[in-house]
Amino acid sequence: TVEYIQGFNQAFLMFNTQKAPFNDKRVRQAFFYAIDVDKLISNALNGHAAKVTSFLPKDHKNYHEASTVYTYDKEKAASLIKEAGAEGTSLELMVNNNWVKNLAAQIKNDLDAIGLNVTINETKIDWAKLAPSDSELPYDVMLTPGDPTCFGNDPDLLMSWWYGDNVWTKGRSCWQKAGDGKCTEFNQYLDEARRATDAGARQEAYNKCFDIIAEEVPLYPLFHKKVLTGYWADKIEGFEPSPTTGLYFQDAKLK
Repeated sequence: TVEYIQGFNQAFLMFNTQKAPFNDKRVRQAFFYAIDVDKLISNALNGHAAKVTSFLPKDHKNYHEASTVYTYDKEKAASLIKEAGAEGTSLELMVNNNWVKNLAAQIKNDLDAIGLNVTINETKIDWAKLAPSDSELPYDVMLTPGDPTCFGNDPDLLMSWWYGDNVWTKGRSCWQKAGDGKCTEFNQYLDEARRATDAGARQEAYNKCFDIIAEEVPLYPLFHKKVLTGYWADKIEGFEPSPTTGLYFQDAKLK
């Protein structure tokens, strides 16, 4: 038996927000309008993924549709690039040499179509080179996967992983150094959610977080990927495929 379960697992773009023109959110937003995600999901994942309308997938209990939802719009993408004065920008797309490498060719074509000049650098990411530093980090834009739901599905955990006061925002995306205060604002709302004793107030604070990261996109998913599990259904009972990394055998037993 083969089953696909919708999960949080994602391919995401991460920008060096200390480096022009990627320090301009209009340029970052243009990437998400420029990429034909429907075609990406169809061609590279055989349809086994869901388009992004927020940081969380729609089946998550804390889902909130973000104030900014990206749809394929070449004209809008090109307009944002022009507004930012970034027409003709040459950039390197650093691509992790795992399953996301199959996405890179189309992403390059889509970005080239709005007037950018993209070179693909398929490599094993050396995360040590992206540690917090006083120097500009050695990359432009990165395409890589991630899925922290193997540690839990709480919105606080999932957002803190990539946007909290840690190596991701101090280095890597460098969002803490962006200078516009949006990273600080985000973490204030996240702290507000932690301190809330009322579920409604907590969700309201989470929603503000979802809206900020959807608008600022220092790091943001292209889609939420389904997770594939294969197993012998005639040999085991009580087994449930998981939407995240790993196999879980609670309540399972051999027939």
